[in-house]
Amino acid sequence: MPDSTGSGAGTAQAALDAVQRYPHEAIAIAQRVLAAGSAAGADERSTAERAVGLALRELNDLPGALRHLRRAVRAAGTPRTRALARMSQGYVLANAGHTAAALRAVTAALPQLVGADAGRARMQRGVVLHYRGRYDEAVRDYGLAVDIALREGDLLLEARARNNRGLLNAHRGAANGTHDDLSRAAATFQRLGLDLAAADARWNCGIAAGQRGDIAGALRSFATADEEYRRLAVPRPALLLDRVELLLSVPLVDEAVVVATAAVRELGRRGMASDFAEALLARARAALLAADLDTATDAAAAARARFRRQGRRTWAVFARHVELRAEYRRGTRSAPLLSAMARTADQLDATGWPGPALTTRIEAGLVAAALGRSGRARNLLAVAARARRRGTADRRAQGWYALALSRRLGGDEPGAARALRRGLAVLDRHRMSLGATELRAHSGANGQELAAEGLDIAVRAGAPARVLAWAERWRANALRARPARPPADPELVAALAELRLVSGLLEDEVLAGRPATALRGRQARLEQRIRDLARRVPGEGAVLAPPGVGALAAQLGSRVLVELVAHGDRIRAVLVRDGRASLHDLGPLAVAADLARRHRFALRRLVTTGDTAAARAGAVHAAAALDRLLFAPLRRLADRALVIVPVGALHAVPWSALPTCAGRPVTVAPSATAWLGADRRELPAGPPVLAAGPRLPAGHTEVRRLAQVLPGARRLTGPDATAAALTAALDGAGLVHIAAHGTFRADNPQFSSLELADGPLFAHEWEAVARPPGCVVLSACDSGLTGLRPGDEVMGFTAVLLALGTRCLIATVLPVPAEPTTALMLDLHARMRAGAGPAGALADAQRAFAATGDGPARATAAAFVCFGAG
Repeated sequence: MPDSTGSGAGTAQAALDAVQRYPHEAIAIAQRVLAAGSAAGADERSTAERAVGLALRELNDLPGALRHLRRAVRAAGTPRTRALARMSQGYVLANAGHTAAALRAVTAALPQLVGADAGRARMQRGVVLHYRGRYDEAVRDYGLAVDIALREGDLLLEARARNNRGLLNAHRGAANGTHDDLSRAAATFQRLGLDLAAADARWNCGIAAGQRGDIAGALRSFATADEEYRRLAVPRPALLLDRVELLLSVPLVDEAVVVATAAVRELGRRGMASDFAEALLARARAALLAADLDTATDAAAAARARFRRQGRRTWAVFARHVELRAEYRRGTRSAPLLSAMARTADQLDATGWPGPALTTRIEAGLVAAALGRSGRARNLLAVAARARRRGTADRRAQGWYALALSRRLGGDEPGAARALRRGLAVLDRHRMSLGATELRAHSGANGQELAAEGLDIAVRAGAPARVLAWAERWRANALRARPARPPADPELVAALAELRLVSGLLEDEVLAGRPATALRGRQARLEQRIRDLARRVPGEGAVLAPPGVGALAAQLGSRVLVELVAHGDRIRAVLVRDGRASLHDLGPLAVAADLARRHRFALRRLVTTGDTAAARAGAVHAAAALDRLLFAPLRRLADRALVIVPVGALHAVPWSALPTCAGRPVTVAPSATAWLGADRRELPAGPPVLAAGPRLPAGHTEVRRLAQVLPGARRLTGPDATAAALTAALDGAGLVHIAAHGTFRADNPQFSSLELADGPLFAHEWEAVARPPGCVVLSACDSGLTGLRPGDEVMGFTAVLLALGTRCLIATVLPVPAEPTTALMLDLHARMRAGAGPAGALADAQRAFAATGDGPARATAAAFVCFGAG
């Protein structure tokens, strides 16, 4: 955040000096000066009023700050003191959105000031110009302030001017000198004992790190500054805007929407007009990524109106960019939209917004192409393609995307494909800098357009091997490399332990029917802290290249790979069988997703309501319809074992309930690359582990009986089945079976959990396992469900285990009754113990179990799916 204060005299000077150390104390000191009345000189009273005003600004009370600064101007006895008061008044006016008045106030103060005072005024004028979007002029004034500070030997002025210049250059994407300015400012503030200013400078270091794509570094800087703000008890609601910016850069869209909404509410409540307008823009940008086009349009229009009233034309252009993008997303392709987008892109470039300018120009090129104006389209895309040479990873990837679009317009499809591969390679390298699995999964959104364009080229060419390659380049990229293991972070361990305790208390309150509002709030705050701590892990490793048909065929043997692919509004399949790949059009994607939902609903109804004729008929009909759509066009499956790579909503299909899959080994994988890596992996030799959670008598029975099937197994039951004990037992185990209540968290799958003796074990915690178990069986309800992110990235237990290196996971995608499941599990383990592979053992156990039962029994059996490599 930009920084400003000034100087005064006597006791009032002590108050002014305390503003950024202890704003509450600064107010108390200044009030003592003002209480003295006429006994204090005019300049001292003015300085005291100024100190109160600036302290209230630090505490985000802008109306109060302006009230005291106006008094400071009136009370001043000399031109210098009056000029200093006007300078501070200009700073707060800019914060309040009155940038024209702010610029007049600061400019009027300049002629009355010399030496270090003139340097402070120059810096203050830079702040106002910064708010107004006149960035080149602001940088020049900041530079003059630094020069004056060096000449006068004023360390404080130099630190403030460097902090402001570094922040502005960070927002503009200018790398030269940014880190040096901010780090020197933070160090100087610390040396001078200005803890609050040092925290602000460290926060700005986080902004700079985020702008250059170092998400983990940004989060570390934010966390350090946050701790200082809490220690100093100083609120910084405007910093919510920087957090939104970071979240959008990943993008963590759902979280960005929540934080942007909170920023609008908080900044509006405090009357921080300038920041409130920026919060509305942040809300519009988050809504645009969330496909909430109405909110995006309304919030962007409201922000633009406020920016224009505040004289911030640069920001108004940015808001207009969001409005135009929302209109484009609605499907509008018109000459007026083309003209507006092209004009706005030029304005964004001219006013220092290269990222939004690039996006707008690419979409303008696509509008021009849709209107048949190919020459105009190529010109727009040629300008956008220059971005591939510099800037952040996302911007360079967009530049390659623009070049690919331009080449396609010119009929050069091979050249377009090369450009798209270069763009995705840029994003792959960036992805590896993101340590947390969650960040890697969400970052798939950045490659969506490039991968879709490459896939379209391959589909139109009728080239199945190339379709497979393009699908794999984008699909489940987070699983193409082992995640960076979180370090032994005592803060993270403590936060997880506290969350376990709070979650257990919350469960008790809910079961007892008592209100638990406070516990829910505490749980939400702990989850946010854990996410922040986990995201600070630096990235490592390299992304594996997608395998070719030959490598897949060699590993498949007699098995058949069916990789489902979304292409526009159609669902297609690449079939790899006996060393050859073929491409098939299966039908409308929306129909497949709807049938999958109906199928799951029918099976769930069978399990929960019993074997009614209507429930059984619904399940049979939905299964037959989905089976016809997905498998009838393939025809060449015979009785081969299947490896299925689903798409979108089909990740939750109970495959063995479909006629084509019933009775045959079926393995479900998030990508062919992930399957190949898992299938080549050797199982560890550690003894089996059997664990049962609380409040599940059938689970304890299941573990006791499984111990007879698996001699030498380590058993964790009763009070011994703790999160720490189970996590330790996972390390190097050949086989792990867990019978415990499970909870799938669709809002954040990494907090999906299994209930153990001391509380929930979260999916997130399994990432700390050094040697992953070979095969894991989870008999809990919904334990195989996954959260989906762009690129068919899966999150939850499945993603964590497969990313760690577990070869296969057998889990449920539906609720299942505890007692009947035990018989199925005993049969499954007996068959695996006899040498059958997990997928084959599961298929045989499901067939035998279904044959002896009714509709609910068949639905229970179908709920289990073999993930990974069976």
